[in-house]
Amino acid sequence: MTVTQRRDDVGPPGTDSGEKSTLLAFLNYVREAVATKAQGLEDRHGRTPGVPSGTSVLGLVKHLTAAELYWFAWAFEGADVAHPDFSMDLSEGDSADDLLAAYRDAIERSNEIIERCDDMNRPCARAAGKAGAVRSMRWVLVHMIEETARHAGHADILREQADGSVGR
Repeated sequence: MTVTQRRDDVGPPGTDSGEKSTLLAFLNYVREAVATKAQGLEDRHGRTPGVPSGTSVLGLVKHLTAAELYWFAWAFEGADVAHPDFSMDLSEGDSADDLLAAYRDAIERSNEIIERCDDMNRPCARAAGKAGAVRSMRWVLVHMIEETARHAGHADILREQADGSVGR
């Protein structure tokens, strides 16, 4: 059984952080948990669903990449980006390296958008989500923490099923 080493340079924020930096630190913490679960995983293991619903580690990475682009670039910033595919279906050409690179690029873009926002109450440029409501940056950050953390837990279980790797 492989034990993934805990990274000491990525963790929850201290108690003296402001609201935006606290939320961003927690989001980065769970983003890194997802990426860590996908790193070093053989493509065949990363692509193989571990549950009847068809969820796989790499499918989760693809889905979370779409969520990053949708909520931060498309909804909040109003950028002209293609409406992302939220499915976890993988094409033959989707490799672990490519999917992780796309996820990290989306995170970098999202973080730049977050950093430019000086008002956590600022509304999104577009109504979004199932309710079609206009949300604030605060709402988007909290939602993405919840979304990413939930899927980080899924990835943790799927990775252990795939190759026995446990730990952060």
